[in-house]
Amino acid sequence: MSYVNPDSLVSTKWLADHLSAPDVLIVDAGWFLPGEERNGQEEYKNAHIPGAVFFDIDGFADTKSDLPHMLPGPDAFSSMMGHMGIGTGHRIVVYDRHGLFSAARVWWTLCTFGHDEVAILDGGFPKWQREGRPISNLPIIPRERPFRARLNNLMVRDLAQVRKNIDTSKAQLLDARGAARFKGEAPEPREDLRSGHIPGSLNLPYTELSDPEDGTVLDAEALTALFDAAGINRVRPVITTCGSGITACVLAFGLHLLGHKDVAVYDGSWAEWGSRDDTPIET
Repeated sequence: MSYVNPDSLVSTKWLADHLSAPDVLIVDAGWFLPGEERNGQEEYKNAHIPGAVFFDIDGFADTKSDLPHMLPGPDAFSSMMGHMGIGTGHRIVVYDRHGLFSAARVWWTLCTFGHDEVAILDGGFPKWQREGRPISNLPIIPRERPFRARLNNLMVRDLAQVRKNIDTSKAQLLDARGAARFKGEAPEPREDLRSGHIPGSLNLPYTELSDPEDGTVLDAEALTALFDAAGINRVRPVITTCGSGITACVLAFGLHLLGHKDVAVYDGSWAEWGSRDDTPIET
């Protein structure tokens, strides 16, 4: 059994062989949860894959929103990408500092804005480092390029749409947080959030999609078994959710690898739902 969309995941060997390819652009998507006491931009400055540019998930967002790293508008995103030197014709490879974590958020963001030529580095920066592949700390001065963003509304959901879905059950809700947070047995990493989950949600912790030994993505057969065990009907629509819209994208990526065409991410996720007093919660 093979992935339906295998080109969305590239190996460290593939990237090493294509480091100098003119159409390949590498993006460091390092981002950390509150409480990890790590800074993605600082770690990028200290060591990154040669030629990689840094994608600031919190900075390249809707700065008018009180919620963390919400999608910006298409015009703002086009400008951000252009300043980073990312052009519409680039094949983009994204990695992060965990293996499969925040890279999926950048993958989803680019796809949501119409750039499908994007893949995630399997195993991320940790695997690249373990293999002794080249690392740089040289600053990158990007050459501005034209980037045209076109928002695909089918890939993103907002509060009102998720609230309506509780009544219609048109889409399956799938939560990427750990089981304890999902059940309301563990506190949220962000302050002033209630505990629990959106009514009717299923749970599949995003960490289960990766091999615990080397951080690479599970094969197609194992991924299929995971989603089946979580109760997901892979024919029906799915809305993924998590703490703040980061790891929901890991589940969206896993479903994409398997060829699911109707997957959306609830962008506000629990940072929005759990902060309100007018949203129902289950534990």
